[in-house]
Amino acid sequence: MRHNRLDLNLLVALDALLTERSITKAADRLHLSQSATSNALARLREYFDDELLVQVGRRMELTPRAEGLQESVRDILVRVDSTVAVQPEFEPAKSDRTFRLFVSDYTLMVFAPHILALAREARCTATFDFLPQVSNPQRSLERGEVDLMIIPRGFVSPDHPEEVLYEEKFLCAVWRDGALGRGELSFERYRDAGHVVMQPPGQAGESFEAWFARRFGLTRRVVAISHGFAALPAMVVGTDHVATVHARLALKLQPALPIVLHEPPLPINVMEQSMQWHKYKTQDPGLVWLRGLLRRAVQRMDASLA
Repeated sequence: MRHNRLDLNLLVALDALLTERSITKAADRLHLSQSATSNALARLREYFDDELLVQVGRRMELTPRAEGLQESVRDILVRVDSTVAVQPEFEPAKSDRTFRLFVSDYTLMVFAPHILALAREARCTATFDFLPQVSNPQRSLERGEVDLMIIPRGFVSPDHPEEVLYEEKFLCAVWRDGALGRGELSFERYRDAGHVVMQPPGQAGESFEAWFARRFGLTRRVVAISHGFAALPAMVVGTDHVATVHARLALKLQPALPIVLHEPPLPINVMEQSMQWHKYKTQDPGLVWLRGLLRRAVQRMDASLA
């Protein structure tokens, strides 16, 4: 198919080249030979009258024209995929689809088991690929590289639909045999303790520490940083440190660890855990089914805690 003399099949090649910035990697992604991919790049350069990719040292960099094209090309391909490639209906018991979801390890521990249990009851044959949340997950959603994000509402993109799934409180985990395991966890004891916190690799933006400092004029003394939430309660064992953890996760791990859980001695707002999907995929029958499954999984999760 051609539009204004451009073979629209070349858009797929252009997207791969601009994303990978390598003819070899783009060829692997496209399942083409390097010579065929080089030929596609030559045709694209001729059409746009621009080099698009230029060699800088050992790497290839995008020209200004290519940078301007990158998001527009990806947007076109996502729109095509969401309107042409999607099946008109979704039958979970007959599907070979892979659902790609960005989740934290907290979500994997407390929520994903209920999703999979309900999928089993529906005899769903689709695959659930739970991917680790990375820096700027909204970009992956925008590019159609993920079907759904399960993420705190404060981190969702303003450009795509989202829905709050449930609210989560926080608890403070301390070692049962330590000084903080005895008596009340007062504001002063919390303030003076060492804190074990989670900071995802490569993530930017305001952390809980920054919020704490702004709200109370104080900064917690961070003694250890984990790349995941699930390890935090175990990391306080044998110490007089504190880990401020999602309540559902803390309660799930408490029976396996010598820890005591305290209510935070400061008013931490509840976290609204949301799901978000690409605006072009709102009517995707598979994602309509998946969103309904997640809503039912919340009910199942809460019933298991009752």
